[in-house]
Amino acid sequence: MTEKVVVLGAGYAGAGAVQSLEAELEHADAELTWISENNYHLVLHEAHRVIRDPSVEDDIKIPVGEIASPSTEFVQARVESVDTDDQTVELDGDDAVEYDYLLVALGSQTAYYGIPGMEENALTLKGLDDAHEIHRQVEEAASQASRNDPAQVVIGGAGLSGIQSAGEIAEYRDEHRAPIDIYLVEALEEIMPGQDSELQGTVRRHLEEADVEILTDDPITEADEDAIHFDEGDPLDYDVFVWTGGITGQDALDGCNLDNEHNRVTCESDFQTSDENVFAVGDSAIVDQGENPAPPTAQAAWQAAEVVGENVARAINDQPLKTWTHEDKGTVISIGDKAVAHDVQAGGVTVPIRTFNSYPAKFLKKAIAARWIADVGSVPTALKAWDSL
Repeated sequence: MTEKVVVLGAGYAGAGAVQSLEAELEHADAELTWISENNYHLVLHEAHRVIRDPSVEDDIKIPVGEIASPSTEFVQARVESVDTDDQTVELDGDDAVEYDYLLVALGSQTAYYGIPGMEENALTLKGLDDAHEIHRQVEEAASQASRNDPAQVVIGGAGLSGIQSAGEIAEYRDEHRAPIDIYLVEALEEIMPGQDSELQGTVRRHLEEADVEILTDDPITEADEDAIHFDEGDPLDYDVFVWTGGITGQDALDGCNLDNEHNRVTCESDFQTSDENVFAVGDSAIVDQGENPAPPTAQAAWQAAEVVGENVARAINDQPLKTWTHEDKGTVISIGDKAVAHDVQAGGVTVPIRTFNSYPAKFLKKAIAARWIADVGSVPTALKAWDSL
């Protein structure tokens, strides 16, 4: 009997898993269907570049036809729900796709934590449309501002996405000599919460050199149409407000009969969920890694994609599943045209300098993105994208 294998999502985990599955199922009696709302894979950790220069879009999206082989059926549609009892995926337009084995790699959406007015008034950065809208609003606010009355751009959340967004807006300001004040707001005591203090300090220094004002240790309690309010401090007016403060699962998994936390499916270290025919990976999943789950990062999704593809094939063949252990290969973050690297492993060897910046970090940041594009797309596509990364 031909097994129907369905993959949901075209993010890092979904795109990587499709290629892994194609290799694993090459000689199996199986049909592979790939479903995504977009007909391209977005190199999401470079989407902040579009805030400064919208033309970068062409270099950081890879058409699905360059990723998957013609034998894989691609369906462009939004996933509305998953019915594990009937083993169907409901799509927009009342269409449905049946499966025997399902891989959930739908990614995440922005979490607002119940903060009043946040969802209604904040911009997010979860895709190309978001990045273009941030660019448009920054450009418009700057055009209406003056040196005596600069535009106020506020980024909430000082993790990777927030810091990189602030860096791109600072570069836009400098390139266009635009009257813009930039604020980076973090509820906890330090930027990049939970990271090494050396990395935090180096990134903070670069942000301050880029004239980004950093406000920490005071959570946002409310957002209205022109100001954000804090637990203790005075309200902060804004012309553009971007929220990058956290993630939650997709609405499509709301009500799905799978063990989950806030619509992020919980699974074992082999990616198998509470339903033995359903696997989950990437931001859609909370993967058991002992004391701590795997982080919701591109790096973790890349590593997991190959193993989850092999495990789906093993499940079909009634073979034991492989366990996966996340290996932290370090952090590389861009602040505009500059970059900082920390605890980096290259070729299985840890770089001797724990934290470094300048050209080596910038080159490494480009090389990481280019390698992913080459792996999931092609070397010519990666070379073409180099200057945009």
